[in-house]
Amino acid sequence: MSTLRRIVLLRHGETVGQSSLRFHGANDVALSDEGRHHVREAARSLRNEVFDLVVTSPLRRAWEAAQIATGAAALRIEADFREIHFGRWEGLTMEEIEAADPALHREWMERLESFEFPAGESRAGFHERVRCGLERLQQSGASSALVVSHKGPICSIARELLGHPLEEHEPPLAGIVSLYRDHDGSWLQGRRGSDPAGLRAFPG
Repeated sequence: MSTLRRIVLLRHGETVGQSSLRFHGANDVALSDEGRHHVREAARSLRNEVFDLVVTSPLRRAWEAAQIATGAAALRIEADFREIHFGRWEGLTMEEIEAADPALHREWMERLESFEFPAGESRAGFHERVRCGLERLQQSGASSALVVSHKGPICSIARELLGHPLEEHEPPLAGIVSLYRDHDGSWLQGRRGSDPAGLRAFPG
């Protein structure tokens, strides 16, 4: 049985490729100065946290954010926590995608699990590889883990554990999603101890 009881999911900050506007999945863009600043701000809320394990995507914007957030902590690279591959839409804005591929854009907006990014990755395949990474994390022996990744993997991990999706615009760049395992084994969003449900003792 997994010993993992807490996962804190941190999204990287803004990038030189303008991740706030453009879809960078496989593109290995670096953090911008603004993005580094936002990650440092986010890290302040984690300064009293203790993690057994810090896991990051292999993409530069993620591992750089992990280094900023944790200082000298050892990082474990998890290739399956990289962002989805947007194929020929890599680096484009939503408006540019809609103009270039209106029919495919409509299909994408229908949020079909069967949707496959043109010359890129399918939604189903993406969720399956993230699930594989999550399984390795759950079997790592850690009880508390920090995962520094991208919006797609963070949303996929949260959906897998919670059984429902996050809010549409969550998490923002440099945003944090905290999850904890309750006494009955179910996963909940929030920090243990921040509400009455979180105050219950976790049986050893």
